[in-house]
Amino acid sequence: MDKNFKQLLQESFKSNDTEETFDVYFTRPIGLAFALMWIKLGVTPNFVTILSMFLGAAAGFCFYHTELWWNVGGVVLLMLANFCDSTDGQMARLTNHKTLIGRMLDGFASDVWFFFCYLAIALRLWNQNIPGTEVHWGIWGFLLCAFAGFYWHAHQCQLADYYRQIHLYFIKGEEGSELASYEAERRIIDAIPKHRVGPLLIADKGHFWEYVFHYFYSGWCKKQEQATPQFQQFFRQVKAKYPSAADMPQSLRDDFRRKSLPLMWMTNALTHNTRATVMYIACLINLPWIYPLFEITVLAALYYYMHFRHETMCKAFTV
Repeated sequence: MDKNFKQLLQESFKSNDTEETFDVYFTRPIGLAFALMWIKLGVTPNFVTILSMFLGAAAGFCFYHTELWWNVGGVVLLMLANFCDSTDGQMARLTNHKTLIGRMLDGFASDVWFFFCYLAIALRLWNQNIPGTEVHWGIWGFLLCAFAGFYWHAHQCQLADYYRQIHLYFIKGEEGSELASYEAERRIIDAIPKHRVGPLLIADKGHFWEYVFHYFYSGWCKKQEQATPQFQQFFRQVKAKYPSAADMPQSLRDDFRRKSLPLMWMTNALTHNTRATVMYIACLINLPWIYPLFEITVLAALYYYMHFRHETMCKAFTV
């Protein structure tokens, strides 16, 4: 590559608007250094993504222990997993090596990390007392972590990712965004070759993973759309008038960006860095219950506020 590191770093960003400051000056540069190394070695982005899953799972194992050095190890391993997550996306963008399996793995990777981290915290809490009582957390620790992880974590990341993709669509168009719709995903599923086995329709050989990805992705899109009725109304009007983002007047794109930009820090806070930092601190001071409690209180409040702000903004745009 003939470009210098700074130029490559800029090209590896999805956009300056959606990058978190911590990532711009720390995670992304380290991720890019690893990406350049992996590219030279001929390693694929998918290998790096799979490596991140093992690192994240190992971090969860470390967080199960109460000893300080185990938890320091967990922090280091989860940071390495996050570097790998940054690396695989940067590699894919720099080399244009994007695959369907890659998209599946990338979306699945952080779920694997946090599943093991929630499980570790729940097991760690089992024989610890609930603060202010002589009662062990026991099954209540599992319920707390399950509610935080399977419900709140999922909803927060789902909506935060959707708002980022919407923002990218308005500033970079279809090429720079992965904004998808349930209707479009269902059309893809219907077009995948299938054959009947008894009462079931099964994807033909060679199309299985394609079918699996779009089946689950369509469900993801449906939930995002159901959560954002005001945006859906506004976006239908936009698409009816401007079928492609390139058709939109620059004034509309600029106006949307100006009003959406203040929400981007919230979308970042609801994804990785904020929650990971709180988890690190909670485990290091041996009060791991702080993390799931933070998720179902502080982050939940931020989720509702972000949703309210975005829907209100879209209502103002709707004719």
